[in-house]
Amino acid sequence: MLSESAKRILKEGEIRIRVKRTGMYQFQVFKVRMVDLGQEKFAELYLDRVLDMAELKRVAEETGLPVEAQNGRAFPEGKGAKDFVV
Repeated sequence: MLSESAKRILKEGEIRIRVKRTGMYQFQVFKVRMVDLGQEKFAELYLDRVLDMAELKRVAEETGLPVEAQNGRAFPEGKGAKDFVV
């Protein structure tokens, strides 16, 4: 079950989040995108830059949505792709 804030993010299509990148805090825009999962698709936030896995995990926990950057993907604790099928 998605939280109200996660539903709002999906509806708006993007969110601006403060992250630590290359040793500095920056605001980055994460865009919502759909990823194929067999016959279905799931929603995730995507950043077209490299971001530390610890920061990816933090953003996933805070937003309640999966997050992917150029170097990997993180899910909120205890959840997987099937939990975000639309």
